[in-house]
Parts: sequence; structure tokens; C-alpha cells
Amino acid sequence: MLRKISAFVTIVAIGTTAMAQDSTKKSNLAITGSVDAYYRYNFHNAKDSGITNNFTSFTNSQNSFELGMASIRADYTQGRVTGVVDLGFGRRAEEFSYNDKGGLTAIKQAYISVAATDKLKFTMGKWATHIGYELVDAYLNRNYSMAYMFSYGPFFHTGIKAEYTAGKFGFMVGVANPTDNVTASFGKKMVLGQISLSDTKLKAYLNYQGGKDIASNSIQQVDLVLTVTASDQFSVGYNGTLQSVKANGKSDGDKWWGSALYLNFDPTKVFGLTLREEYFDDTKGVSGLTAATGKATSVTATTLSGNIHFDNLTIIPEFRLDNSKEAIFTKNPNEMVKSTGTFILAATWHF
Repeated sequence: MLRKISAFVTIVAIGTTAMAQDSTKKSNLAITGSVDAYYRYNFHNAKDSGITNNFTSFTNSQNSFELGMASIRADYTQGRVTGVVDLGFGRRAEEFSYNDKGGLTAIKQAYISVAATDKLKFTMGKWATHIGYELVDAYLNRNYSMAYMFSYGPFFHTGIKAEYTAGKFGFMVGVANPTDNVTASFGKKMVLGQISLSDTKLKAYLNYQGGKDIASNSIQQVDLVLTVTASDQFSVGYNGTLQSVKANGKSDGDKWWGSALYLNFDPTKVFGLTLREEYFDDTKGVSGLTAATGKATSVTATTLSGNIHFDNLTIIPEFRLDNSKEAIFTKNPNEMVKSTGTFILAATWHF
């Protein structure tokens, strides 16, 4: 206990010293935000059936115009201390912070960062997960619909982390509540980690989370993200992840895993294309996909998205084809099938 108290006092002392040393520096406030909206049409259920054939995040609608999310974010820096408040409004925000049960308004992120040195930073609060390729803010993704790996992986963490930069390499370690929980009066916590490499053409991230969830199940996840910029017109992204789940009280467990390739082509500054090919394997029935469909299965999803840019406005026409090993999709009127096609027209804007 004394060691824990000493460590806490040390962190507080570092932060206090940093503020004292930089109290004469000018403060800086940055306000940013975004809005996204979309229309989704699934070709199997166009006649008001109420079935969406959607098993990924943020696009659970059929033949409907939808507001995704309106966001407003404030970053305030004074000396070596930065405070961030990031609010979201809409169904996307509600799904992202599903455990908060705050309706259509959510605190997506809220944290305080203290730069102890130019290379070492401490952060405490709630922040979006480091795991995975895709992000909650729609304008930061080239595909509008989300991957299965994003949808059944972690969304955010609430805790404390330390980040250290050494040249091209970065290191992060942290301790947090069970994944996607802002509050958790629960003895077990999650351990977080990341090793990163940032070069001119290559960026690589090896990510980790491990510990107990609220039900005391043991969770271990390893995740790899790679981005390679071949030229001004062409880049490649890759995300591979594996999560093992051992149920409370059991001696062994099962796993789900996935792999996705992103091919990005921008022939002009106005127009670009992204092809996402994803394979998601939940044949052991341990992810949320099995809970949603009632069947343990694997899914291959092909998504082709256009990106039409007008300054900070991006129009995204998107075609998506999902193929499942088991018949999890519903064909009008009541026939179960293994594949389904979807069209999305989305718009994102940011400032």
C-alpha cells in the first residue's frame, strides 16, 4: 500500500512541478467538431420489414436517413497541462458509450494530460481505445460503415496511462477499468500497452489489453496496426487482432480473431477510393456477433467506398457485401441466407 501511495505522490509532484515551471506560458484553447449523416439501404429488406441485416456498429437502420453524430471538442493547454472534453450527440455517440446509459448525449472523451518532460506524458480520464485501425469519429475513416473487429473490440478506456517517446519509437502502459466502463467499483482492472514505430512511409502499432471484465471473465487481446504510404496517391492499411476469453471459473477459454486490409487510392485531391477486405472469425461463439445472431460463425466483408471532397465536406457513396459461413441474414420475407448487400450514402463535415 505504501508503494502505491508513494507512486501516486510522485505523479502528483511531477504534475505540480511542471505547472509551476510553466505557469507564465500563454494558454491555448482549441475548439473542433464534426457532423455526419447517412442513408442506408439493405437490398434484402426494403419493404418495411424492420430487419436491418446489420451486425456492426453505428449503421443499424434500413431505408432511413439518419444522423450519425454531432461532436464538439475543447482542448485547453496551459504550460505542460492539457485538459480535453469531447462530447458527442446522436445514435453513434450513444452506441459508443453504451455502458453510460446517458441517452443520445455522451462524453466520448474527457481527460487530463501532464507532460512531465518533452518525452514523458501522463494521462488520466476517459479516452478512445488505442486498439484497432478505425476511429469513432466518422470523418477520420475512409469507409463509413465499421468493421466487425471495431464493433466487437474495445471502444474506450477509463484509467491512467504513461506515454514515452524515444525517437521514432513510442511506448505506452496503463491501468484502466474493465473495457468500456467509465465507472467500475470492481477489484480487477485492465492492463494496457502499446509499442509504436513512426517513420516517413511506415507506421506500426502493437497493442495490448488484458485483465478481467465486469463478469470476472479473463480477457487477453493482441492487436497489430500497420500503415504504409507508397506514394501521394496510394497507401495501404492493415489490422489484425486476436482476443481470447476465458469464462469466470473455467480452466480454459476460446477466442475470436480478425484481419482486415485497406487499399486507399487517391487519383486527385477531390476523389479517392478505399477497398476494405475483412475476415472475422467467431466460430467459437465468444464475441458479441454470436449474441446478436444466435449463431457462431465467420464473416467475410467487402466494402468499397468513394471519398468526394469539397474542402472539409466529404461525400461517401459505399457498397458493402457481407458473406457468412452460417445463414445469419434475413431475406424478405422470412428466408435466412448467408450473404447480403448494402448501399450507404454518407456525408461528413468537420472544422
